[in-house]
Amino acid sequence: MDLQEISDRLEITQVLIRYTRAIDTDDWDGLDTVFTPDAAIDYTESGGIAASYAEVKPWLAEVLPIFFPKRLHSLAQVDIALDGDEATVDAYFHNPMPLSGPDAGGKVAEFGGIYHHTMVRTPDGWRSRQLHEEIVWKRTI
Repeated sequence: MDLQEISDRLEITQVLIRYTRAIDTDDWDGLDTVFTPDAAIDYTESGGIAASYAEVKPWLAEVLPIFFPKRLHSLAQVDIALDGDEATVDAYFHNPMPLSGPDAGGKVAEFGGIYHHTMVRTPDGWRSRQLHEEIVWKRTI
């Protein structure tokens, strides 16, 4: 591994961390440092939408705090396949979220899955051009 590859891998990992931190802390503008403006995002496996980043960003800001007022991602097993200025990135995730509302009763929705990103090198660093959230398992406890 040369220095450029090490640098690329570290920067891509930071993009993943910025993504989960932005989602977990309601920092919706922080997602601008994660996605390209023309990114395609697919959350349909978890009950969400598939749309452009411009549509997904306000949808996340509106929907997530209503149903899941707290979120706490963990990432593991990040696989990065570099190909010049593009990368295929798969990252395992675990995301427990307490449910909101009068009928929630302290329940927690848990999702485990894999984030599948296609990332590209931009003048501002690595960004995700495409995200597909694959749900491997989910449960409510």
